[in-house]
Amino acid sequence: MSHRHGIDLDKARSLFAQERSQFAARMPRSQALSQQAGEHLLFGVPLHWMNDWSTPFSLYVEAAQGARFRDVDGHDYVDFCLGDTGAMFGHAPEPVARALIAQATKGFTTMLPSDDAPWVASELARRFGLPFWQFAMTASDANRFAIRWARAATGRDQILVFNGCYHGTVDDVFVDLIDGQPSQRDSLLGQVYDLRQHSRVVEFNDLAALDAALADGTVACVLAEPVMTNIGMVLPQAGYWEAAQAIIRRHGSLLLIDETHTISSGPGGYSRAHGLQPDMLVVGKPIGGGVPCAVYGFSAELAERAQAAKRHAPPGHSGIGTTLTANMLAMAAMRANLAEVMSDSAYAHMFSLAERLAAGLRAVISKHQLPWCITQIGARSEIQFSPTPPANGSEASLILDSELEQTLHLFLLNRGLLITPFHNMLLVCPQTRADDVDRLVAAVDEFAGLLAS
Repeated sequence: MSHRHGIDLDKARSLFAQERSQFAARMPRSQALSQQAGEHLLFGVPLHWMNDWSTPFSLYVEAAQGARFRDVDGHDYVDFCLGDTGAMFGHAPEPVARALIAQATKGFTTMLPSDDAPWVASELARRFGLPFWQFAMTASDANRFAIRWARAATGRDQILVFNGCYHGTVDDVFVDLIDGQPSQRDSLLGQVYDLRQHSRVVEFNDLAALDAALADGTVACVLAEPVMTNIGMVLPQAGYWEAAQAIIRRHGSLLLIDETHTISSGPGGYSRAHGLQPDMLVVGKPIGGGVPCAVYGFSAELAERAQAAKRHAPPGHSGIGTTLTANMLAMAAMRANLAEVMSDSAYAHMFSLAERLAAGLRAVISKHQLPWCITQIGARSEIQFSPTPPANGSEASLILDSELEQTLHLFLLNRGLLITPFHNMLLVCPQTRADDVDRLVAAVDEFAGLLAS
């Protein structure tokens, strides 16, 4: 008998096979659509990531509203994945849908600003504390553009990221520490130059390593999530960010905070909730209620340097921006979401349910004596296969277990509960109910009861 993370692996593998068979038997329409998609879609899906789910073929969605969605075979689900944060404020929030319908009759995109733009920028400044803003279509683009602005403003070529980070499809960030040495991520496709020439990587929570990596004065910016969320969750240790910010400023580097996931921490993100003072800040997919858009802000001092760099550059394309950036549909969605959806009361509801979820899951772990833990920031929780939360990306990577994760994910899916296909992230939204949370906790309890060794 083999065991891992307190789970009987033989039982887990048997359960996974049963769950796959059960899924296939209940999803004839999804299976037919998957077969049809294979004729003209690469890998049979619109985005190859969609094959990362634990299902034997894609689950096709008919409609999604609030905390729920229905598949094309008529099954209903409670959604704790929420588009991996894109729908963090619920699917199709009514104010955003209303704004989109109204704007659709008045035009989609003109490459000119609409009257929503000044309002959105003013609200972003109030909410996040940075006075100047620009827009993008995705957080990937926003991070990419922000890095370019940082290099232009500082005249420095290097950036620094944390081991195990994820900031979208930004080339510069795909460097890891392997046995303590920087290494370009070997899964990258079509990469033709060595990213280590202009990117540095250290462990999160390691102040000495951060200090040493910045000491030569060539790093334009440190790009970071304030809490790492894409390798499982890694929390900052007490006092870390206060000390890290002092180190970054002492060496003349900029701090670029990516709040795309950590906007779950509050209406102004983790930075506002915990007193961080970034030079730049990015928020992506949830800012427009799930409509493709992103924002990035500048401190007053950096905005002045960035504008000077642009004015003194030769004429021509800056390498920043796309023609659909700040289109009228996206601006209308952001205005409605910021004004009517991302409210203090919505966050209070989400925080209360996230606490209920975390407490329930901790009780399950204790009941079954599992060597797991629950990590939480605001509306976001994570089941991690370790007795204590990891302190950095290397520790987090060691406790990932795709086999066990996929078994848990499919077990929950077959019981009408969706969580993220990457590690075990759980989100609640303003439409999530207490009984939804209790149902998820009960399903994890059932799973643990079947497999705990």
